[in-house]
Amino acid sequence: MANSQTLSFNQSPYAIVRSSKYCMNAPLRRRRFLQSSTALIALPALESLGFRPFAAAAPAAPPKRLIFLGFGWGITEATWYPDIKKPGADYELPVGLKPLARHKADFSVVQGLWNKYSNEGHWGSTMWLTGANRYAQPGQSFHNSISADQVAAAQLGLQTRFSSLQFNGSQTGDLSGHGPGLSMAWDVSGKPVGGQNGPVAAFHRLFAKDTTPIEQQKAMLAQKRSVLDAVLDNAKALQRGLAKSDNAKLEEYFQGIRDIETRLAKEEQWMGVPQPKAPLPEPKPGVNGKEEIKLMYDLMIAAMQTDSTRVMTFRQPVNTLLTALEIKVHPHDMSHYHTTLGEKLDASQRRDLAQSELLAGFLDKLKATKEADGTSLFDHVALAYGSNIRTGHELSNCPTIITGRGAGLKLGQSIVAPKDTPLCNVWLTMLHGVGVKAERHGDSTGVLKEIVA
Repeated sequence: MANSQTLSFNQSPYAIVRSSKYCMNAPLRRRRFLQSSTALIALPALESLGFRPFAAAAPAAPPKRLIFLGFGWGITEATWYPDIKKPGADYELPVGLKPLARHKADFSVVQGLWNKYSNEGHWGSTMWLTGANRYAQPGQSFHNSISADQVAAAQLGLQTRFSSLQFNGSQTGDLSGHGPGLSMAWDVSGKPVGGQNGPVAAFHRLFAKDTTPIEQQKAMLAQKRSVLDAVLDNAKALQRGLAKSDNAKLEEYFQGIRDIETRLAKEEQWMGVPQPKAPLPEPKPGVNGKEEIKLMYDLMIAAMQTDSTRVMTFRQPVNTLLTALEIKVHPHDMSHYHTTLGEKLDASQRRDLAQSELLAGFLDKLKATKEADGTSLFDHVALAYGSNIRTGHELSNCPTIITGRGAGLKLGQSIVAPKDTPLCNVWLTMLHGVGVKAERHGDSTGVLKEIVA
């Protein structure tokens, strides 16, 4: 077959072969092929020919995973950051991070990072993962761009049931200092990506069984595609008579349609494939505060154990955490502890300790949960933990912890980034570390070599 061509798996497997000479004797990468004198073309994924969905076979090596854990209202500056004058491995762990002492060799604190376009102290994590300029669109007071998790999801999510998962606190009206948006995730058009609110919703998303008969599922999918085709045809017809400015808006609309098409293709890919058995019991409703965060961490472990997704974000609740700690100070007031100190400062420091304790527990479980090859989840994950806000309305020196051995990050260090380093340089470095090809992200200027092992 020296003169033959091989069609990409991304091309239609139903292409017509102009020769009657077929070859289906030998498997090649689990797929069978039709052979002619000029082409080798993949057959459809037929179970009778030995095909099994992606979920049926574990990957040869544990996959890379990317996790972003964000919290609102910032931290307590004096007791959370290591001494900036003493970087390196021999730094003294500050009081606010003391619960993480047993993991000191396995995480790094990075200082000096910021999103240079951030100028709204009440927007929290809105642009934490995007680094976008809210005024990038002339005449508009708000604009966002794609978040780092969604950049990763476009590549790491190809073989999992969920390209990514977005988790939030269960109190839907409680933004917990995160600002506007449905989650920390934003799509390629800068639109918010919806998330699962609370452990119960997250559990059902991961493990609830679809009892709808398969034929009915196919009919529903066909109906969705039909509606989408009709909408797309109408939009294309409308496009011919529009001005340039309106065409720009319509292109954004087309992007939304393409996103829906992608979701429908994913739905079709996994149709009929049973969801995995849950490795933990269904959470009880009404849990919040510390217990809610613990449960969310457990569900994230379960999502990795079952390879349901490889990209996750968790927009952590703060309001209910304070309530669970019997702190009566309002979280917004707490973040302005500089003005009065006293009970506001005490609340801020207790919050830091509780969040560090919860993160330490999550790292314990990542290290204890084994992969099929005997390594741990921790060995294959890249995790960022932090906030877009330092404290009050201060948006520079974003609190940032990086951990996990899955991206070749330098761990066990207090790292001070060069002056004016974009936070997005860290996101770009982590993306590269887990194998995601990206030239840049947000306002990045390149990878941050100081965090590369």
